[in-house]
Amino acid sequence: MKITNIVITGGPCGGKTTGLNEIKKTFSSLGYCVLIVPETATELISGGVAPWTCVSPFEYQRYQMRLQLTKEGIFREAAVKMPHDKILILYDRGMMDNKAYLPAEEFAVLADYYSSEEEMTNRYDAIFHLVTAAKGAEEYYTLDNNAARIETVEEAIEVDNRLLAAWENHPHLSIIGNDSDFDGKISKLLKEMAAFLGEEII
Repeated sequence: MKITNIVITGGPCGGKTTGLNEIKKTFSSLGYCVLIVPETATELISGGVAPWTCVSPFEYQRYQMRLQLTKEGIFREAAVKMPHDKILILYDRGMMDNKAYLPAEEFAVLADYYSSEEEMTNRYDAIFHLVTAAKGAEEYYTLDNNAARIETVEEAIEVDNRLLAAWENHPHLSIIGNDSDFDGKISKLLKEMAAFLGEEII
């Protein structure tokens, strides 16, 4: 059995939801059992637990990181017991994404509490960053398809930059930009992931 852990991340309106769906469809057809760990921030914020409803953004991130680690642990434990030769666990954002939403000193406190920044970075095999539409495809940037998304174009670019910085030390960070249309962007994501996994797709 081989279990591969891959984070799909990126700035707001980068195409993560579509990317995750296409990855699942493509790699399921290649014999992978594909598991998707849902984005924790969207779950919490949609349910009313948000940085602006909690006592502080720090306290909110503490809840989010705690739930995120719990979910990841459950998916990993379940994967080990599944009767499949190839299992791909996709994470809709990884632990280091949280660094983009807190001052460095506050995130360092949480990182040390849960493990360390190095361990949070290296707990995944690869990171695929889908650049926000706000960078180079501004006309497609929208808040309409995610109730938890609140960023302006300028804020989305800033978040995207902070996310890239958070993952910059990962040995396999792949950046999927907006240098083609959206279909081309998703195609590039699939091809780069296939190359990482040692697979071929048309």
